[in-house]
Amino acid sequence: MTNDRPHNKHLAPVLIWLAIYPLITLLLFVLGGHIEHFPLPLRTGILTIIAVPVVYYIILPFYYHVINRFKK
Repeated sequence: MTNDRPHNKHLAPVLIWLAIYPLITLLLFVLGGHIEHFPLPLRTGILTIIAVPVVYYIILPFYYHVINRFKK
């Protein structure tokens, strides 16, 4: 298995933030009205159950792929 992730330790947190902020904003826009009456821990749980897999399996691999293409 190859490690396609960048070696710059400062790049990873920036990429994670660039993945999470827009996704959470989108999820709140789409789901906000439907989950606004739920308790805060439940709303947070719903958002993270959706956001974490999307960020880890879709967004970050895409970002790393784009970065690696520019490195070559």
